[in-house]
Amino acid sequence: MLESYFTIRSDGESEIEIKKSRFICSLKRVYSEDEAKIFIAQKKKEHWKATHNCSAFIIGEKSAIQRSSDDGEPSGTAGVPMLEVLKKQELINVVAVVTRYFGGTKLGSGGLIRAYSHAVSHALTEIGLVEGKLQQEIRLTISYPNVSKVQNFMENNLYTIKETVYGEQVTIICLVDEPNTEQFMTEIVEQLNGQVHFDKGKCSYHEQPITKKGASK
Repeated sequence: MLESYFTIRSDGESEIEIKKSRFICSLKRVYSEDEAKIFIAQKKKEHWKATHNCSAFIIGEKSAIQRSSDDGEPSGTAGVPMLEVLKKQELINVVAVVTRYFGGTKLGSGGLIRAYSHAVSHALTEIGLVEGKLQQEIRLTISYPNVSKVQNFMENNLYTIKETVYGEQVTIICLVDEPNTEQFMTEIVEQLNGQVHFDKGKCSYHEQPITKKGASK
């Protein structure tokens, strides 16, 4: 499993206008080539009056499936530039369809490349990206006097508390990036002088919105 990945925050679309041509970029999360093709077909049906419905998608943990289509635009001026934007952002499991309604002014090869690239990058900015991190759920069972120590430690070290359960003792359920699991447990033992019991829960992906690579918000 990947330690982390980048993809779109949600499905959606945005529109830009260049020299009276409308460029509508529709984005969707997909997990198979068939899903991507179905979405592309839906957009072609929805925008059957459009001049072009160009597309690009990347699927798989290692970006194994990459496809693009110019849909009648000059070769290499639409699908490939769209795909390059997705690759530059290191995104996976996403399909982009850019629908063009021709406005009467030809853009030339360079203009088309810039237009289709901008349509996708604009949509990614409007919709937003997330980083999914593989995190281990760890349950800490501690005494009441140690609760504030754990809370301060978690806050100062940017770990996440998922839930706190109060009973005879306190159970704090933490989310830790999977590669840091052993380090986290060692640090907790040191903080509490060994007065803690650990239970590991499930390991799963948790997504956080990002503004740029490596910067969660």
